[in-house]
Amino acid sequence: MTPTQVVFDIGNVLVDWQPHLAWAQDMDRAAIDAFMQRIDFGALNLRADRGARFEDLAEALDDPGDRTRLKQYVPRYAMTVPDRVPGTWDLVDRLIARNVPLHAITNWSLETWPEGLKVHPRLAEIFDTLVVSGAVGLIKPDPAIYRLFCARAGVAPEACVFIDDKRDNCDAARGIGMDAIHFTGADALQAGLTDRGLL
Repeated sequence: MTPTQVVFDIGNVLVDWQPHLAWAQDMDRAAIDAFMQRIDFGALNLRADRGARFEDLAEALDDPGDRTRLKQYVPRYAMTVPDRVPGTWDLVDRLIARNVPLHAITNWSLETWPEGLKVHPRLAEIFDTLVVSGAVGLIKPDPAIYRLFCARAGVAPEACVFIDDKRDNCDAARGIGMDAIHFTGADALQAGLTDRGLL
């Protein structure tokens, strides 16, 4: 089945996410990296993407300084997403011009999502169906989040091409019947969408 619906991941596909920038005003990069490694920021962020609150995650840390730093993350979140990913918004506008339905499935904390929208308000405007992981308690690559999206959008998996910068997430989408494009840059994405007759 030729896909008719385009389903975007957002972070590092449409919006460049650099979490270390939340602390760039206080520490040099080496100190930030050491802090993020020490608290296993990646794992904590995934818990937030599933619905945990950063305040609660911070309170569980042993070091008072680390607790304070992590509590700064949500208020400073806008600093971590200052830029668009080059080229992909041009493709979004071309898809919109062709009346291709656009959707999104994003691993994103419910707390930081509104902060991201302050920087990139179009994210609240361009998607017919948007699933934010922190709001539903599921994260990619759990197949359940893709099935939830299809149910909410009222579309068959086979009608969708899913775009994500992580191979595991693309593999999970394929596992439920979606087509998928592993995002490596706008030029390759344009070629993939063109091959599928969407551009």
